[in-house]
Amino acid sequence: MSIRAVLAPLLIVLSLAVALVGCGTSSTTEPSSVPPVTVTVTAPPSSSAPSTSESATPRTTALTTGFTRAQASAGQPVGVVVVPVGGGEAVELGDQTPRVAWSTIKVPLAIAAQRANGQSSAQTTAIINSDNASAEQLWSSLGSAGQASAAVTAVLRDGGDTSTVVPAQRLRPGYTVFGQTVWTLAAAGTFTAQLPCMRGTEHVVSLMGQVAANQQWGVETMATPKATAVKGGWGPGASSGYVVRQIGLITYRDGRMASIVMSTAGSSLDSGIAALNVIGRWLNRNLVQLPRGRCS
Repeated sequence: MSIRAVLAPLLIVLSLAVALVGCGTSSTTEPSSVPPVTVTVTAPPSSSAPSTSESATPRTTALTTGFTRAQASAGQPVGVVVVPVGGGEAVELGDQTPRVAWSTIKVPLAIAAQRANGQSSAQTTAIINSDNASAEQLWSSLGSAGQASAAVTAVLRDGGDTSTVVPAQRLRPGYTVFGQTVWTLAAAGTFTAQLPCMRGTEHVVSLMGQVAANQQWGVETMATPKATAVKGGWGPGASSGYVVRQIGLITYRDGRMASIVMSTAGSSLDSGIAALNVIGRWLNRNLVQLPRGRCS
């Protein structure tokens, strides 16, 4: 047999092997464009560590990671929403469970009363001292319970909150009608971000910048912004525990602003304030990551 006859089959086998390698399913070539990826960051199932979902932008990913550690230090669930003033994409972190507004609803109440009757001493003490008797005076000045409910709800709509409805009847004995308004953090954040941009709100915002010691926590612990303005609210949970929440505005050194709203539910008022202080200080350290804007 000739050498050519022996080598011919071997050459055919080698050619087939090379062809198969060239058609393999693995490839080292990357596509020219990669579609955007959404990352869901989920905390372990626990009553003290609710799950959080964030778009995988560098800002939200960094904030989500840092917030998880800060919330662990706070010792109880905390929810935060940050919205640039004038509107824009919100940053939502932590526990977004809908809860009643307590005294944070005194802000739209005071605005409604001022629009109807002008500025008053009751407006001042309702915001600065969170005085319930003064807030009840503002509520009564708006007419019947139904008229008062409609007036305060109208202020919320003016601030971009399209869903919250202030009740017209007492839902819980011993507590104010308006204080039992269910106000989600997202809706409260939207409203607070429009607060400096709404007509006739300058006086109420200035009062929020002068609150008494009983509200100087949470956002008020943030030392880096040029200025802060807040309104706190607190009270027992529907079945157990204690709810502490706050709406606030921060003015950055460049003049732009953001709304920050936060809420927590724990064993007591003191534990709630301590938890919001931890988050307030964490927000201050991450100020550069937070959104900001201006009224248009």
